[in-house]
Amino acid sequence: MNTYDRILITGAAGRLGSQLRKGLLPHARILRLAHHSPIGDLSDNEEPAVFDLSDMAATIAATEGCDAIVHFGGAAMEGPWQTILDSNIRGSYHIYEGARKHGAKRVIFASSVHAIGYYTLDSQIGLDAPVRPDTLYGVSKTFVESLSRFYWDKFGIESVCLRIFSSFPEPSNRRMLWSYLSYDDCVRLTAAALTAPRVGHTISFGLSDNKVKVIDNSAANHLGFVAQDSAEPWRESVESCTPVQDPRAPADKYLGGYFCDLGHPDDRADN
Repeated sequence: MNTYDRILITGAAGRLGSQLRKGLLPHARILRLAHHSPIGDLSDNEEPAVFDLSDMAATIAATEGCDAIVHFGGAAMEGPWQTILDSNIRGSYHIYEGARKHGAKRVIFASSVHAIGYYTLDSQIGLDAPVRPDTLYGVSKTFVESLSRFYWDKFGIESVCLRIFSSFPEPSNRRMLWSYLSYDDCVRLTAAALTAPRVGHTISFGLSDNKVKVIDNSAANHLGFVAQDSAEPWRESVESCTPVQDPRAPADKYLGGYFCDLGHPDDRADN
């Protein structure tokens, strides 16, 4: 029996959304796949939803009939303020308003390490550490974490905010030897967030079982997520072909990596 009748996945054609599209099939009778352009090759239990997150009416309409939302859409990197505002901040508000108006039980939100990017690697922070965003993109993630808390306290909509570190097919640099989250573990984490009996408002770090541990995720143990992958199989090849890290350089010193080296994106746009 499916956990949900219909799950809306935003960003369903993106790098992680396309993985969730495959991995979450067992958890819903129907997956509604949302993107800003049409998605092809739909299976029998998939349906399309084409809209822009900045369009409030269209976004709210897309949430109708969905009892869970996996919100991985929006700008995926640092960008101009207007882009971050429209896609990540306003767009996420529209998602939560849709959940409130149409009775979605739970929202799984793709937050990011960049919400806490200015902590150093040796900080060993837990989930209760104050946010320290490293970019406007990171600021947008902290906004939605707060927004989701409000919608839980005020309206009873459960949320799990997944602070994803580096989710790629394989680690490509030394930073990813500790920040790596495999695609399969990303799907396992999202599925755990969807199927845990009760989550209230939960924040969880998203990492595979890497040898080097930089955070304490024990406060999210109630999700039941157990990472099954690790960056270790790639350690030798990564260390042999990438420069040694400089502990004094921001990109190597902080959890946020090179995002901590970025200036204001609108300054770049003005040049």
